[in-house]
Amino acid sequence: MSRKVLVTYATKMGATASIAAAIGTELRKAGHQVDVHEITDVKAVSEYDAVVLGSAVYLHRWRPEAVEFLRRHEDQLRTRRVWLFHSGPLGPDKDQPQTMPPNVARLADRIGAAPAMTFAGRLDPDSARGFLARRLAKGELAGDSRDWQRIADWANDISTTLVRAGT
Repeated sequence: MSRKVLVTYATKMGATASIAAAIGTELRKAGHQVDVHEITDVKAVSEYDAVVLGSAVYLHRWRPEAVEFLRRHEDQLRTRRVWLFHSGPLGPDKDQPQTMPPNVARLADRIGAAPAMTFAGRLDPDSARGFLARRLAKGELAGDSRDWQRIADWANDISTTLVRAGT
């Protein structure tokens, strides 16, 4: 059974947007109706059966606009299937699950979402913004650590759950 799914994201340098687009592509391949939007462009979630929300994570914090989205839409999100992901880890720990920030964990619990999936990030010297990011982009953390197969597999797990829930 096809579901209408919103994939929304908060990004700083574009890597999380690319992950969201890849998730949307996989869900469409599985036959779902999917809209992929930057989080600041989403006004309501009422037309969707499910929501996939992702945020870049910096210094163990989600983007403020992602946290605000969860707060603003909390009541509607409680009545939908919700998946969360965050992206950003680099270096030797890039594949280790990251703990959700406490404010996000509380909101996820209230809406009934599972803990966020962690995806490795990208640090490109050409798009790095901010003093710390620019400095790190000159070192060994620079590059693209995203695992596209892992992202596709996760999206396919979401699709399977949606299909099972619809039967």
